[in-house]
Parts: sequence; C-alpha cells; structure tokens
Amino acid sequence: MTSPLIFPLSDVADISSGITLGRKTKESELTEVPYLRVANVQDGHLLLGDLKMIAATRREAEKWALKDGDLLLTEGGDLDKLGRGACWREQLPLCIHQNHIFRVRLPADRYDADFVSFQIGSPYGKAYFLAHAKKTTGIASINQRVLGAFPLVSPPIAEQHRIAVRLKAQLAEVDRARQAAQAQLREVARLADSIVLNSIRQHPNDRHDLGSVLNEVKNGIGAAWAEYRVLGATRDGLAPAKEPPGKHAPKYKPAFPGTVFYNPMRILIGSIAFVDDDDAPGITSPDYVALTGKSDKVDSRWFYYWLRSPLGAQCIISLARGAVRERMLFNRLSEGEIELPRYPVQQRASVALKELKPLRQAIECQLAEIERLPQRLLAQAFNNVAARP
Repeated sequence: MTSPLIFPLSDVADISSGITLGRKTKESELTEVPYLRVANVQDGHLLLGDLKMIAATRREAEKWALKDGDLLLTEGGDLDKLGRGACWREQLPLCIHQNHIFRVRLPADRYDADFVSFQIGSPYGKAYFLAHAKKTTGIASINQRVLGAFPLVSPPIAEQHRIAVRLKAQLAEVDRARQAAQAQLREVARLADSIVLNSIRQHPNDRHDLGSVLNEVKNGIGAAWAEYRVLGATRDGLAPAKEPPGKHAPKYKPAFPGTVFYNPMRILIGSIAFVDDDDAPGITSPDYVALTGKSDKVDSRWFYYWLRSPLGAQCIISLARGAVRERMLFNRLSEGEIELPRYPVQQRASVALKELKPLRQAIECQLAEIERLPQRLLAQAFNNVAARP
C-alpha cells in the first residue's frame, strides 16, 4: 500500500475569514443574522447557546453563510487554542462567522469533513500550528497563509470515512465516561453539603456574626517566602498558583494547614480553597483573603465546606452589593451571619468531610486520565495514517 498523499490545505479547500465587526456599509437594507464568535468554536464542538446577532447586508449573508461540512477554526489565542475547531452541521438555517474564525470548505467528493477536523485537532495538527504560529507571551495566532500551508494527509475518501466513524464512536465513549466521572464528583459535593447541613439542622446551634468566630490572616510570610509553594484558589478548591510571587513575595500570606482562603474578586463563583492537614504548607497572594476558625469555636475544615455549600453561597450573595466584580474583603464577610453548631458537632462532621477527600481525588485523577484520551486517540489515528508505508 502506498503512502497517503499530502497536499497544502489551500490547494484542496476554499479558506476564508468572516465578517468584520464594526465595519461600515453604505447599504441601508440590513438583516439581523446570527454569527459565530471565537467563544462559540471549541475543540471538537460548537457552543450555540449564546449566539450573538449582527446586522448584515443580503450580499454579506450569502457570502458568509455556512454550509454543511464547513470546518471552522479559530485564529488562536492561548497556546492550547491553536488548531481549535469543529464542523458546522446545519444546526441553524442561516449562520455566518466573524473574521477571527477561518472557514474551510472542502470538496465533499474528496474529503470527509470530520476526518479533516480530527486531523487538524490532533497532535499532528497542533504540532504544525505551534511550529508556525506567531507567538507573544502566552499567546499564539495563525494567519490564512499558515493555515493554507497545512500539510493535509489525504488518504482515499473511503479510508477517511472509516477513520472518522471509528474516532466519533471512540470519542462518544470518552464523553460518556467523562460525564459519569463528573456526575460522581457532583455526588461527592452533594454529600459534603449534606454533612454540613445535617450538622446544623440535627443539633442545637447559635447564630453568630462571622467576624466574631473567624481570625483573619493579615501579615505576610516575610523573608521565608522562598521555602514555600505558592497556592491559589479555584472553583475546584486548592491549586498551584498560576503566577510566581514577584517583587512583593514577603507580603504573601502564609497558607498553612487549617487555613481557608479565597480570591475576593471571584468568591461569587466559588474560588475558595482550604489547606488540609495532609497538604504541604504554602503561601498565597496578599490580594487574597485568608482566615482560620477561632479556637474551640469554628473548625476550619467544617467552615470551608460551609462556605462552599448553599448556605455559604446564600450568605455571600446576601453581602454582595450588585457589582459585577464584587470585592468580598474580610471586613465585608465578617458582617455575615452563620448558624453554628457546638464545636464537638463540627469536629465530628469535619472528620466525615475529611474522608471524602481521597474519594474526590481518586475521581479527579480518573477524570484527568479521561481528558487525556481524546488526544491519545487522535495521535494514534493520524500517526498511523501519516506513517503508513
């Protein structure tokens, strides 16, 4: 069997960018048309739940109207977005795309659009774009010339169909596994909420101002900052910080076991973390709010899960003042109220909450492995195609 042919993409496909936002037109007869933005084009699928509209002329709507099998690719952005794209499958009767998205239209008698989409999104395709993209700090982009020169591996169309069908079936299985793992994580979160709620509802409790039962961590770590890892808070909890400390490193706050901390600009979406007993101590940004429970009044682990529960979310929302970027500093949080069970009750609940951690970590590891599967499947498929003798 001979090696598959390889052609520059522009030799076999029509490539175009789309409509420019804010352009000027002399025509007065305009029609509102849905259009795709970069945010709508994901890796292997399209997000169509938040489509914007644009006023376009009849000629523009006809020129950029998407057709079944059109491959849509973004110019770039973050490094992992290079080669990001998906096929249009006539999800709407009429839709166009903006100029930061490339439309690749292939002859249906020679190419399977899904096969080409998988190839461009595979490690083979991503390696090409990384090698040829224009790069600045953390950002990369491609132009139409680079996209047009993409070396498209072109086996017979029957083989393209076979590979595409197999990959779609495999990726569907991966997606089912992903959804199952995500459902398990949600169940663990619901169990944590239940433990917190039951500790309050099934035992006597007293109402307190948060400021009276919490201690704020105010002082920086000082000269010892280099001895510690830098921690951040995400929707999923504790995580390594994305940025190093910089010149204000001594002001970074200690985040030792028993510390709850959160991003005051993102607490409304759940960027809250807790350093548990088995976590290595660290430091966190001086812009973060860090706190601990007062001795014999609040178990810090119990409070962390309370803060992430519907009760904590309700408290946070009640304190917010409607700003889009609300800053929930400690003095604001301290105004909130909490129904607090006796300390021994908190401790028993805290032990049960700690037992959930290894279960959650095991599911998260499983999910991380699932997330790596698509690229492995694509690598196997297209390494085999490209290397076939």
